[in-house]
Amino acid sequence: MSPTNELICYLETHPDAQIVMGADYRILAANAAYRRIYAGERNVVGQYCYAVSHGYERPCDECGESCPLAVSRATGEPHRVLHLHHTPRGEEHVDVELTPIVGASGGIEYFVERMTTVREASSLPAAAGLVGKSPAFNRMLELVRRVAPSNTAALLLGESGTGKELVAQTIHQQSAREHGPFVVVECTGLTETLFESELFGYEKGAFTGAGQRKIGLVEAASGGTLFLDELGDIPLNLQVKLLRLLETGTFRRVGGVETLRADFRLVAATHRDLKGMMARGEFRRDLYYRLSVFPIELPALRERREDIGLLADTLLARLAPGRAYTLAETTRACLAAYDFPGNIRELRNILERAMLMADGDMLLPVHLPPELAGGERAAPGDSPPGVDAVVPLDVAERRYLQWALTRHAGDRKALARRLGISERTLYRKLA
Repeated sequence: MSPTNELICYLETHPDAQIVMGADYRILAANAAYRRIYAGERNVVGQYCYAVSHGYERPCDECGESCPLAVSRATGEPHRVLHLHHTPRGEEHVDVELTPIVGASGGIEYFVERMTTVREASSLPAAAGLVGKSPAFNRMLELVRRVAPSNTAALLLGESGTGKELVAQTIHQQSAREHGPFVVVECTGLTETLFESELFGYEKGAFTGAGQRKIGLVEAASGGTLFLDELGDIPLNLQVKLLRLLETGTFRRVGGVETLRADFRLVAATHRDLKGMMARGEFRRDLYYRLSVFPIELPALRERREDIGLLADTLLARLAPGRAYTLAETTRACLAAYDFPGNIRELRNILERAMLMADGDMLLPVHLPPELAGGERAAPGDSPPGVDAVVPLDVAERRYLQWALTRHAGDRKALARRLGISERTLYRKLA
């Protein structure tokens, strides 16, 4: 059975890259946009989709990834995932949307897969934007892609140094408000007076020193995104003022009587445990539920060890764009074995220090701080991390596998073969 001519003709002129597949994963047709963007010189018709996109010998769901065709075939519903695909330009993040096509028989006869290259993230060193390709990073990126086009409030959760402001900027840039302002509110250390005047602005004469009207950050964010950084640091007595703003969409300048309407998309971030704070009475329950419509967990760097080398190369290029610094393999092993309690911010600082310590362009272990270069760990990179402490078995296993993956340059297939397990099992254990 082959796709109808009408379907093929429709897809051929469609601007988005699309393919038609059978239930057996074989590609039956590919439109002009797909051939131009993803096929390169290859003739993909007749090949299996998982072989073309991933180089796999088996379907994605048998190799540890979510397979949209398998899900759609089982449910009869469309399915969307974020994958890393092999393209003529190298490995790229691709947003995949699969739709089942019901034929004249009343059953599903074909599947149409639409692919969109994700421009806001890179699996290679990049001058700007998000960088990563680990499973933990991809799960976060998929959530960012889902929430960004909406006007829903997003709550970014994660340790300090994981890049919450960069993710907030990415959400803004992929939203309908991308041409509006991106306004940051630093919530740490705001007193009641500062909170109201900074957020809502004030009228002339509102208090001593208010010589003229000042526009607040809420008003400055009109038509754009308001980013509340370190939301958990807002004192309890001030949280009700934020809740009122979010519930009513209105505010008044300090010293003013006119009610103004707010027009912003909210993104908030914190490194604190808001649920724990709520249980202790330190964070308002109603505000928490108003903000936590779409929470996104940002992984710590130790949870995405396979990205450490990629991030290091990216940061070196960004820190010294006119100089070609490189990392010795022993240096990469030291970085891969370290837990980075300060996350990406700490990695950046370590690399900046190493650049200053190095006389040439090669960064060696001796240029690293003692805790990485061997002062606190024996032979970093030669033994798995975390062996100097008693930890739960699942934690020890995951740390070992992350360490082993760095020793195989991020090649999951090669590591799975070496361990004698399936790639799907390895993927699940690393998740």
